[in-house]
Amino acid sequence: MTDQEEQSLKEAKRKEKRAAEEIEQLAREQVRRKSNLAREQAIEEDLKARKTRQSKKRAAEEPGRLAKDQARSKANLAREQMIEEDLKARKTKQSEKRATEEPGRLAKDQARRKAYLDKEQAMVEGQEARKRNGKKTNTRVS
Repeated sequence: MTDQEEQSLKEAKRKEKRAAEEIEQLAREQVRRKSNLAREQAIEEDLKARKTRQSKKRAAEEPGRLAKDQARSKANLAREQMIEEDLKARKTKQSEKRATEEPGRLAKDQARRKAYLDKEQAMVEGQEARKRNGKKTNTRVS
């Protein structure tokens, strides 16, 4: 065999080896694609099943949740009504107390004003008396 024939033979073996490697590579890629596809499908099915379970669970819990919300709303309303009634009762009590104390307070205010006016009047009379006494003494001195 000549060099050229040997080289051709080697080249042919390399091509066969490369072709076999490509076939193996394609087979591995195909297996990997199938594996990835199967994994993705399993994930999608699991997700779908989980969503179904969650929606069933929510549907089963919905009446209970609604009942709790309604009870909470009723309790809040009752509490607000109690507070309103308490405030109304306090205002009524304060109004009644003011109404009973009003005449006494008015009488005290009136007495205070009268005492102040009497005091003012006494001061004015005292000043006038001093002026009269001072004029009498001034006429005698002159």
